[in-house]
Amino acid sequence: MASRSTASGPRSQQNFMSHRGYLYFKIAFALCLLAVIAYFASDPTPVANGGTVVGYALGTISLLIIVWLSFLGVRKRLMTSGKWSLRGWTSAHVYLGLSLIILATLHTGFQFGWNIHTLAYVLMMLVILSGAWGLYAYLSLPIKMAQNRDSMTEQEMLVELDALDKNLGKAALPLRKEWVDIVEMTIRQSKIGGSILSRFRRNPSSCGTAKGLAAFKRIQTNLSDKDVDLVADVVAILERKKAILYRIRSHIRYRALLEVWLSIHIPVTFALILALVAHVFSVFYYW
Repeated sequence: MASRSTASGPRSQQNFMSHRGYLYFKIAFALCLLAVIAYFASDPTPVANGGTVVGYALGTISLLIIVWLSFLGVRKRLMTSGKWSLRGWTSAHVYLGLSLIILATLHTGFQFGWNIHTLAYVLMMLVILSGAWGLYAYLSLPIKMAQNRDSMTEQEMLVELDALDKNLGKAALPLRKEWVDIVEMTIRQSKIGGSILSRFRRNPSSCGTAKGLAAFKRIQTNLSDKDVDLVADVVAILERKKAILYRIRSHIRYRALLEVWLSIHIPVTFALILALVAHVFSVFYYW
């Protein structure tokens, strides 16, 4: 099961990145090459900026690409195949999005300041950087998630965790009262998920299981013969529980890493579009 899911991931990602023989990489590369040639072949007066012929051309191309890229979310809801398949659209989204680093930068003529034009540029770069993180997450994290689960589903891991807590309760019955209290603490304070920050922690310092395991290992150093096996059983269960908790928290962390970039990418994209509207309006208003 795990080997199949792990193997299928890279094939799917390879098809997405190399769609139609890297068609959109070639298009993006050609656009960037033509932009560089046009930029250095032109003779702007007095300096290169967005108001030259080349500047306007690059600005128009960049604007059209950004508007088109913003429709990927709409495109995901449409089921089509062929040259306009979602895979092809996503491939174009990645490569054309990265091409904006060169196209839009040349459009500015490297003229920056405290104005709406530079704000639009900065927002665009934030969108690209967050998208680059999303690309990395999409290409690498599903494989790590499959390896971490080891063919188990999230529900199966939670069921095993619940079973371990029940076994802990049974194993604690013959123990001393103060030791039973430690076991109960490990059950109560071993939380998973929760706040945004807690979703990124695999070994939180507040984990009751880690605290309880450390406490019982200290207890093991000074035990009477009749308690040795009883405490050893509890330690064995806690070791297993610590391992399954780490696996569950890792799964939650990977999911959070897959999702968190969108919380930046999408809102900043909307902010970019608003800034571009203001940018274009101001250009024509003061023309």
